[in-house]
Amino acid sequence: MKNQLILGDNLEVLKKLPSESVDLCYIDPPFFSNRNYEVIWGDDGEIRSFKDRWSGGITHYTGWLYERVEQIYRVLKSTGSLYLHCDWHANAYIRVDILDKIFGMNHFRCEIIWQRHNSHNDAKKKFSVLTDTIWYYTKSNKSIYNPIYGSLDEKYTDSFYKYDDGDGKGLYKLVDMSSPNSRPNMMYEWKGFPYPLKGWRYKKETMEILDNENRIFYPKDTSGKFDLSKRPRSKKYLSETKGQLLSNLWFDIRNVQGSSKEHIGYPTQKPLALLERIIKASSNEGDVVLDAFCGGGTTLVAAQKLNRRFIGIDQSVQAIAVSQARLEKEQDLFSATFSVERYKYDYEAIRNQPAFEFESFIIEQFGGNSNSKQRSDGGIDGIKKEAGLSVPIQVKRSDNIGRNVIDNFKSAMARFDKTCKRGYIIGFSFGKGAVEEAARLKRDEGIEIILKKVEEIIPIAKPPRIEISYEWKEAGTKKDKEITFVAKGDKVEIWQWDFEYNEEKGFKGEIMLDKKGKQTKVLSTGKYQIAVRGVDKDGLEAIEVITIVINGGVCKE
Repeated sequence: MKNQLILGDNLEVLKKLPSESVDLCYIDPPFFSNRNYEVIWGDDGEIRSFKDRWSGGITHYTGWLYERVEQIYRVLKSTGSLYLHCDWHANAYIRVDILDKIFGMNHFRCEIIWQRHNSHNDAKKKFSVLTDTIWYYTKSNKSIYNPIYGSLDEKYTDSFYKYDDGDGKGLYKLVDMSSPNSRPNMMYEWKGFPYPLKGWRYKKETMEILDNENRIFYPKDTSGKFDLSKRPRSKKYLSETKGQLLSNLWFDIRNVQGSSKEHIGYPTQKPLALLERIIKASSNEGDVVLDAFCGGGTTLVAAQKLNRRFIGIDQSVQAIAVSQARLEKEQDLFSATFSVERYKYDYEAIRNQPAFEFESFIIEQFGGNSNSKQRSDGGIDGIKKEAGLSVPIQVKRSDNIGRNVIDNFKSAMARFDKTCKRGYIIGFSFGKGAVEEAARLKRDEGIEIILKKVEEIIPIAKPPRIEISYEWKEAGTKKDKEITFVAKGDKVEIWQWDFEYNEEKGFKGEIMLDKKGKQTKVLSTGKYQIAVRGVDKDGLEAIEVITIVINGGVCKE
């Protein structure tokens, strides 16, 4: 499965994903608070979703979420896990009315409590709520789980790791070597020490290895059969410990602050460390991670960094645009590519695809199977199964298709199957001659050649037209200039800026969320390529680039 960013209603998108194709899903759905600040992006897709889930009370909200979790359960593999992020407004309802019913109470694994470290203005009226809940469920008892170790508490290490033999191995603590259960075969004397009440933890062979490696501490008094301080104990070195196994209380990850390098500019952004922890715990490299409410793309960026594949879904054009920019900025030569699926397809991008890629894509969207041969295909680019028959398809990446194409395709149909009486030609538009000949063949010869426009198969639109202008003034010195850039474009929802644009490296957004199309930058002497990307209501994008040269007191394009 390829990496994907998908613009659309997550319920409808989830329904199209294959069953048992996802290893891990994290979702952070809108909280049940019915507050205006829940509308983060403000575009049409998000507002529609907001109104949908708030057309009723808690019952409607849980019903809205239930449908989506039900689909997530279907697409999860048997070894898969779900982490659902919520707050106090509805966490109890979500567990009882949704997760226990879909996953089963026996597959509840943990309630993770994450402290956000925020203070609230209502703390004088009641105890301030500083935590979120993350419900952790698995699809079966054979789920992926990799133990996560946190750093050891300094007070703990000072109290227990206080021994040092001076042999260069460092500090160690003493660990009891008695068996927790009665084990008669482990009841033997060791180096003059009687065995503990239930026997030793290790066999003699293991004790000999530990002794040879100087990993056993021997007290001077050998009489302590029941006294731990008078029994041999093993040495556990601080340098060898992985840390402390993580519990369900997560206090060590702070929420994203305005001054953070991660900060994008929307209030519910989750920290990268939080998602990295979840992904490490419940997936392995190469696994598929799904976020059906991907927002600004934190889950996807974490998955990309940790060599996982990903699927991100959101109904907001702006959310997908920001997620795309974040993924692009993090990409390097070793990063896997990803695709962006929008409400409508970019007409220019579709037209400029390599011919074979276009053929394969449009035939697949039409519900057919493309021909694997790029050449010598006999004029048949693919087939579509209809009523048990294989119906041939020919694709033309052109407009105003003429009668000659109909004539040639008729011959190709006969070569494909002498009894073939039905076929499809797909193109951007058809001329009068082609339309008339297709009608004549059907009427006079009973041969049905159906002319399908690309826009009948996929929604297409042209990307926005954008332009950049700028003004400049002195910025303290003759070398520095304060430049204000202004971008304009038709129906643009969001602007993104790359002030060090390099065509070979691609767009790397420094500013990912600009709704006004205006940015001010102080630049020194030199040559700069400035790129702005505008994304419209359909999610289609356009990039405009200008070159600025600052030479002493002159600023010119």
